[in-house]
Amino acid sequence: MRILVTNDDGIHAEGLGILEQIAAQLSDDVWVVAPETDQSGVAHSLSLSNPLRLRQIEEKRFAVQGTPTDCVIMAVRSVMAEMKPDLVLSGVNRGQNVAEDVTYSGTIAAAMEGTLLGIPSIAVSQAYMAGDRTSIFWDCALQHAPGIIRRLLEEGIPEGILFNLNFPNVAPSEVAGVAVTAQGRRDQELMRLEPRRDGRGNPYYWIAFQRGKHEPANGTDLRALAEKKISVTPLELDLTHEPTMTRFAQLFA
Repeated sequence: MRILVTNDDGIHAEGLGILEQIAAQLSDDVWVVAPETDQSGVAHSLSLSNPLRLRQIEEKRFAVQGTPTDCVIMAVRSVMAEMKPDLVLSGVNRGQNVAEDVTYSGTIAAAMEGTLLGIPSIAVSQAYMAGDRTSIFWDCALQHAPGIIRRLLEEGIPEGILFNLNFPNVAPSEVAGVAVTAQGRRDQELMRLEPRRDGRGNPYYWIAFQRGKHEPANGTDLRALAEKKISVTPLELDLTHEPTMTRFAQLFA
């Protein structure tokens, strides 16, 4: 099995090294094509106004000046063109990618692009405690991800579907199980803009999230992580809402 490893945190991210170790437990043919710099939050964007610059770091390891989506396209259409990958793994993201994160995440977007190109694809993220980006239980993903990925591949990933894996903020031995979940939803009132001023007094802003009580719904990715479980969420690329489509088709008939 030929595996493409990518991410959105950049070629030097610690989580990328963790994912390489995970991939190495699945195959001895692992390729890395990742962004030159941090591309968190760029979602499923393409670089259309700037050229893609490719830098080879070592054998089977490349950096691209572009987005995670660019990286997957570059890998499949150029770097690995003679034999495309059998699996795309994206991550391990520093921080969870759940609920509305799905629409913002470059990590998930790379897996989306792999799926669009007809390649089974899985996004992998490791949760950590808010406000502490230094103490991350990378071993949680490292120990548990290979077995979960194997089982998903053995069962078969349907066409047009990608999997979003999120590992809880606990040591590997404290994981309470695996839950197949739906995409959750946070309280959007927790999102805010933090105003500041630069050295010349000009205003600028940071998008920030304030802490608050929020009870995640049962069966969601948010609830699974809160219960110290690994969240496995199948995501569909077809965004059409069929009941509404049928309703409005009748309206305009």
